[in-house]
Parts: sequence; C-alpha cells; structure tokens
Amino acid sequence: MTALHLFILAIVQGITEFLPISSSGHLVLVPVLTGWQDQGLMIDVSVHIGTLVAVLIYFRDDAKGLFLAGLGVVGVGPARRATDGTIYGKLFWAIVIATIPAVMIGFAVKVTGLADLMRGAAVIATTSIVFGLLLYWADKVGATDKTLERMAVKPALLVGLAQVLALIPGTSRSGITMTAARYLGFSRQDAARFSLLLSIPTILGAGVLLGKDVLEGGDQILWVHAAFGAGLSCLAAIAAIHFLMKWLAHANMTIFVAYRVALGLFLFALIAGGVI
Repeated sequence: MTALHLFILAIVQGITEFLPISSSGHLVLVPVLTGWQDQGLMIDVSVHIGTLVAVLIYFRDDAKGLFLAGLGVVGVGPARRATDGTIYGKLFWAIVIATIPAVMIGFAVKVTGLADLMRGAAVIATTSIVFGLLLYWADKVGATDKTLERMAVKPALLVGLAQVLALIPGTSRSGITMTAARYLGFSRQDAARFSLLLSIPTILGAGVLLGKDVLEGGDQILWVHAAFGAGLSCLAAIAAIHFLMKWLAHANMTIFVAYRVALGLFLFALIAGGVI
C-alpha cells in the first residue's frame, strides 16, 4: 500500500464516519473509483479505531459520565454516586438499548455472508439518494424541542432499530440514527450528539469483530501503516465532528442531503457509462 493510498483512506474514513453521508459507502468506493487494491482488514480496523478515539476525545465529558454510569450499574458505589443527578445513568441505558438491535442483526448478516452481497456501487447509489431524502423529510417534519434528557426506552429503541439499516452500505449509520432522532423531535445538535455517542459501542464492537478476523487471517500489513492510518483518521474525524456540531447549531441537514443525492446521481452516471 502506498502512502497516498493510506492517506486518502484515513482521511475519507475520518471525515465520513460521523457526517451523515456514509463512511462504509465511501470506503467501498475508493478501490472502485481508483482501481487500487482493497486495503485489507488491518487498515479497516485501524481507521475505525482512529474515529473511535476521536469521538472519545471530542465528547470526553460525556464519555467519562457514561463510563462512570456503567461502573455504577455493575455495583461500583463511588461511580454510581458520581453520576447521581446527571443524565448519564439514563443515557447509558438508552445507548445499551439502542445498540442491541444492530448487534443481533449485524451478527446474523455477517455469518450469512449477506454483507458481501450488498457491497456494490448500485446499492450505494440507491441508498445514498433514498436515505438522504429520508433525512431531509425527517429534518423538516421533526420538532426540535427534545433534549437528551428525554431519550427514554422507546425513542432509544426506535433509533436502535433504525441503526440496523446502516448495515446496508451507503445508508450511513450516523445519517439514519440522526434521521430517526430528528423524526422523534430531538434537536439537531442532540440528535447528532446521541448518534455520535451511540457510535462508541458500535465501532468498538465492529473493531473487535474485524480484529478477530485479522488475527485469524494472519494479515501481514505493517503495523506502522495501521498506526499512521489510525492517527490520521482520528484527526480528520475530530475536525468533522467539530464542523458537524457547529453547523447544526445554526443550520439544518440540507447540505448533507444535497451531497448524498449528488453522489448517488454521479454513481448512477458512472454505472450507466460502464465505468464501474
């Protein structure tokens, strides 16, 4: 793998993981559009770890609160008392509930091999447009009066069920979870905040699953490449998260919808022209 290849992959992963435009779709497209060989599992895992570190850094206060709430659940008294009077006990369970559907369905999709059948340009083009328009609709009709204090069992489960759709490349995990949260009336910033916090167990679980495959497969890609990719994707992801949260403080989701539709139409044009 060349330095340019690794650089582009890390930047693409970092920027697209948390923006509602689909990181998996873009990573699938990189080898399709460039003709480069598939980057392999080691790089996939490393750039995902980089984005996980990014969200932990950016939302470090939330991450700390959730960690303490988790310790409190397993009986660590001081940790439980540290989160008394905060939203983190409730938010911890909301994230657990929202994660369960993706874990269950994701495992089934992996063991049946369905994931490989969906990694095509036509699928990505279609989901990019369809779920982009769905995001536009939800952002327009959804109220903006709910904060994370109101993320109870029912809305958390609905967001979690929506997250299952992200198993289809091009859907965007962040995009579909923000779509669900916006439809349920959560403010744009809190919809994004919950989506990004929800990514912590999701990315961690996927990394563990892929990491197991890397070890079993005996992937020989140099660890220094993986470390570089992780660091670069982390920096790109922090920048993307900062942009997203600042943007949603005063604007809507339309810019991301426009990008998704344009990307989908571009891909269909390439398909029609026999390029991909």
